[in-house]
Amino acid sequence: MESILSKDEIKQFELAKMATEISCCDWSLLEKVALVCRILFEAGHDSGLSGQISARVNNAEFITQSLGVGFDEVSVSNLLTVSSELNVVSGKGMPNPANRFHSWIYAARPDVNCIVHTHPIYTAALSMLEVPLIVGHTDSCVLFDEVNFLPKWDGIPVGNSEGETITKALGSKKALLLGHHGLVTVARNVEEACILALQFERAARLQLMAMSAGQIVPIESTPAAEAHDWLLQENRVNATFSYYARRALRVDSSCLS
Repeated sequence: MESILSKDEIKQFELAKMATEISCCDWSLLEKVALVCRILFEAGHDSGLSGQISARVNNAEFITQSLGVGFDEVSVSNLLTVSSELNVVSGKGMPNPANRFHSWIYAARPDVNCIVHTHPIYTAALSMLEVPLIVGHTDSCVLFDEVNFLPKWDGIPVGNSEGETITKALGSKKALLLGHHGLVTVARNVEEACILALQFERAARLQLMAMSAGQIVPIESTPAAEAHDWLLQENRVNATFSYYARRALRVDSSCLS
């Protein structure tokens, strides 16, 4: 009888397969940013002109959308590259002044290369209750031990004080729930920041539904940590992002132009 592989052995075997069988996304950085805007729009993250997506180009510059352009209108051709002081380096238009806090996060977190800030409905509703996000479902485990909470909010994030506040509240985590406001997710790349934002909103929706029926029981730390690491494997994240990108492109492929 053949020996039965342990769970850890099976996991390592499958991870090795992912590394060879799942290809990385081949879109440019500009294309990925445009795709994230379209993906998040389709997922209900739009709130008029509120919210920003940015991706680090280098230590002094990042890509973001132009103020006045909705998430569903963003394309490669209308994205901006701006300096840490929000001066336009390339492109036409002006960045959202609220992008200033992105500069603070990039300066404090060299591990961060993409920032998503949106006001999706369920996250916004949860933020109004001044209740932290609870990881109580397997899909939400990408956020296990990754979310900090800022219950009180000072106002529009256009000043340096808000940059300091948000960066301090985020700390070393990948996500932040802003009371009476929305979400911030940060990550090593565009793909991961997008997936975290999508799952954040789904987790908030599940939490509000569960709260209406009873008391939520968080997932225990050991299985939650295992699911977190599995779901955030780079190749799995890339495959998930590619799926959502294909969905967005079926709706409208103009974002790549």
